[in-house]
Amino acid sequence: MSIPAAYAGVVLIWSTTPLAIQWSGHEVGFLFGLSCRMLIGLTLLLCLHLLLKKKLRMDREAWRVYIPGGLSLWGAMSCVYLAAQTMPSGWISVIFGTTPIVTGIMAALWLNEPALTRYKIGGILLALSGLAAMFYSGQSFLAHSSLGITLVFMSVLFHSGSAVWIKRINIRLDGISTTTGSLFIAVPLYITSWMIFDGHWPESIPLKASIAILYLGVAGSVIGFSLYYFLLTRLPANRLALITLITPVIALWLGQGFNGEIILPSTYFGTAIILLGLAVYEWGDHLWTT
Repeated sequence: MSIPAAYAGVVLIWSTTPLAIQWSGHEVGFLFGLSCRMLIGLTLLLCLHLLLKKKLRMDREAWRVYIPGGLSLWGAMSCVYLAAQTMPSGWISVIFGTTPIVTGIMAALWLNEPALTRYKIGGILLALSGLAAMFYSGQSFLAHSSLGITLVFMSVLFHSGSAVWIKRINIRLDGISTTTGSLFIAVPLYITSWMIFDGHWPESIPLKASIAILYLGVAGSVIGFSLYYFLLTRLPANRLALITLITPVIALWLGQGFNGEIILPSTYFGTAIILLGLAVYEWGDHLWTT
């Protein structure tokens, strides 16, 4: 596969995921949609292991990666799916786009990675300013979406914390094995959550929800992940970081065009400031020191 095609594929999948998450819970409940998506993803990954004749590691060291990865996946995606019921889908992509910043802060604190420079701190402050501008959309709308905003931030913390923790324990596993093992932990937790908090098997699954669940299970959980790791070994990190600057804008457009979401000017303005902050955080040191 060509690198441009893989790059475009990742951008497309990551941009459409928030909208698909909203649709996957339509009339069936978000926990049902989430559980089905992850079960499909796990099944496909196991089939991929068989097809490639690749043995999944089950030793003690591997489980030290699978357990935190699975718990993080369960917590992060549960928060995102619940948040999608209370806020525009495009907002999810915008807020989740701050993950590199949160991960960088955690890595500086717990991995003894290079300290936050003035440009990185400036990028963080810009991103926070953008979030403040984005959320200044009227008190009634903010009050309605405050739970969703909090949940997406919790998801970012789960995701970033897991990445830093796995890097800290320094056990090297390939991406497919890590995802498969993590899903071994997460899928039973998703199903248990559905049984406890919902437990209702839908009499029928609408076509929109069916397509969204299948799309997320195949594209979101398997294809997107595989393409990302394909690019990870062939592109520098700063080129990959551009994806987090592209997807929020596309996600906002998709939510407005296909889901009738109202996007206020303050949202677009705040998004632009956030993306500027991410750019300064990622490339500020390089641009202003060369």
